Amino acid sequence: MGVAYALFAGLLVGSFLTVVAHRVPRAESIVGPRSRCPGCGTQVAAYDNVPLFSWLALRGRARCCGAGISARYPLTELAVGLLFAAVTIAFWEEPWEIALGLTFVSTLVAVTLTDLELRLIPNKILLVASILGVVIVGIGDPGSLPERLLAAVGAGGLLFAAALAYPRGMGLGDVKLAATMGLFLGRAVAPALMIALLAGALFGLAVMAREGAAARKRGIPFGPFLALGGIVALFAGDRLIDLYLSSF
Repeated sequence: MGVAYALFAGLLVGSFLTVVAHRVPRAESIVGPRSRCPGCGTQVAAYDNVPLFSWLALRGRARCCGAGISARYPLTELAVGLLFAAVTIAFWEEPWEIALGLTFVSTLVAVTLTDLELRLIPNKILLVASILGVVIVGIGDPGSLPERLLAAVGAGGLLFAAALAYPRGMGLGDVKLAATMGLFLGRAVAPALMIALLAGALFGLAVMAREGAAARKRGIPFGPFLALGGIVALFAGDRLIDLYLSSF
């Protein structure tokens, strides 16, 4: 039953995160006004704003004018719902770890949306997430705070060095996101960064193979790859580290 509640809560939070990702970079309030149709600007009725189900019922079209509604909204809602359920299952015995995991995946989804759309990772989102992370860890496992802070400095420092060496390939938003990930993941941020770098490199090679030399001029946001690494490390980071240490 708890997993079902987590799934439903994730759908609601996913809907809210699409609002956050759209409004925060534009310095708009996330409290109001209510959502409006992307086509004609009509205020969306509550019964047409039910996460996932309204989009399916309307077949991806606004009721008021028939304008298309991007599939990213239901996909985001579904993804967050599934992540919330997975976090609840993985950390069932430790409520504070559930709270930390839910905050972490919500942050990763929000910055992924902003980075894909605007090539921007908002400071406000990372700041709020970091404060919540410190508070949750301070309540649940205060003894791990030094390690987490060290991981934040190490992860942020590594990407900052990369940004200095190659400014066009790494932004300061990525640096701050890596530091935030270190705060949430602790030592597990190491495999998170490795996965992100590997996934980003493979994607870049695939784009170059498809588009040729012109791909070198194309900017690819790195935030989504960091988010991917962060999610994998949240569920398996410590096991990956232990596997590596036992093998060498």
